[in-house]
Parts: sequence; structure tokens; C-alpha cells
Amino acid sequence: MLITLKMLLHTLLLPPAAPLLVAVLGAWLIGRRGGGYARTGWLLLLAALAALWLLSMPVVADALTRAAQRYPPLDLTRAAQAQAIVVLGGYGERAAAPEFGGEPAAAAALLERITYAGFIAERTRLPVLVSGTPEETAAMRASLARSFHIAVRWVEPRSRDTFENARFSAALLTAAGVRRIILVTDGDHEWRAAQEFSAAGLGVLPAPEGLWAPRRPSVFAYLPSSRALTRSSEALYELLGDLTRRALAALKLRRQFP
Repeated sequence: MLITLKMLLHTLLLPPAAPLLVAVLGAWLIGRRGGGYARTGWLLLLAALAALWLLSMPVVADALTRAAQRYPPLDLTRAAQAQAIVVLGGYGERAAAPEFGGEPAAAAALLERITYAGFIAERTRLPVLVSGTPEETAAMRASLARSFHIAVRWVEPRSRDTFENARFSAALLTAAGVRRIILVTDGDHEWRAAQEFSAAGLGVLPAPEGLWAPRRPSVFAYLPSSRALTRSSEALYELLGDLTRRALAALKLRRQFP
């Protein structure tokens, strides 16, 4: 129930749904007669459309992404400090890919994450744990074996969010004597994920993928695109998620020390 509520809030409070809901409210107020609602309605409608346009601009998406991505690329010279690689699941799994004989496969952002995890595993020879839903972990496990010839040592298939990723993975790893990990997830998500895994008792070497890089100046940076809107939404989700985590931690501390 809690996970469903989180997903519902995720959908409703972030673009494109949030600006669209405000626009619908504005249009409804414009249509009402009397009471001076029309002016408020026009303000809401224009504000929502402006927000949707801005969040769809690559230059705005870049700024939000830079704010969300707080870790630099992994320094492989520090990898010797770790005992295992943990790869977190994400959107982009395919339960049955016809081109791979009906086997599971990773696609889109999840494939990029697996590619980077394979790159690190090949150079460090560290054992790998994959964490996520049953579908995500099956896709990650199959892709690592098929494309990189890397056998996953631990599979944690019960997680539905980052908190569960950290708690369930930590239980598996500490039982195996692993205390320090390389944590692979996307650059936006890395900060919040590292905090959760640290709170679960593991030492973390962040290994963010999909990091922002400077692009050549172009007029297209100021024109809206669906990809930029997706990136803005993902960055806002992580920024708001971290604020929520901090607020809950402060509330817990205040209850302990009133």
C-alpha cells in the first residue's frame, strides 16, 4: 500500500502530470461564472504552461541534472577498497526478448547501468550483486552473463524502492562478510542511494553512470523536447526525495531528543 501511494504521488506531483493538473484547474476556474475566478484561472493556466515549457527545455533539464548529480565519476584506483559491486534495478527491463531467444534483457537506462557495471566488474574482478524487482534482476543477471560473461553472485529480487534495495542487499552482503561496496546506479539517483546504503551499515564507493557532460551551445537547448522533460522530472524526483529523506531524519532525531 505504501509503495503504491509513493508511486501515485510520484506521478501526480512531478511533470508532466503536475503542470497539467494545474492547467486543468485553471481552465475550470476560467469556465466558472462570477466570483472573480477567471483571473485566477488564467494565472494558473499560464503558469502551468510556462512551467511545462521551461521544464521541457534542455538547458533547464541540464541545470536540474547538475543539481541532482553530486558525485564525480568513480576513481577505479580506489576500487581495491571495495569487496563487491552492487547494481540497482531501474526501468527498462524486458521479460522476454525475441532477439535473444525469449530470454530476459535490459533496455534503455537499465542497459546503460548494466554496461557500466560490467565495465567495472571486468577491471576489478569483484563479485556482483543485483537488486530490484524479480523482472529487473532477471534482466540484469541475463544481460551481464550474455554480454560480459559475468556471473552474478547474489540476487536480491524483493526490492520495490531504494530503502528496500539497501536493507535487503545489506542483509545478504553482511552475511557473506562484505562491508564495503561499489554502488552502481544513475547519476541522479546515486546521492540518495548512497545515503540509504550507508544507513544500512555498508561503506559505499559511489559509481554513478549517465553523468551530465557539457554540450556545444545550440538554439535547440532552448526548444522543448520530451527527453528534456523526462530528465527534468527524474532530477526533480531525486531532489525532492532527498529533501524528504532529510526531513524524516530530522523529525526522527527530534523525537529522540526533544
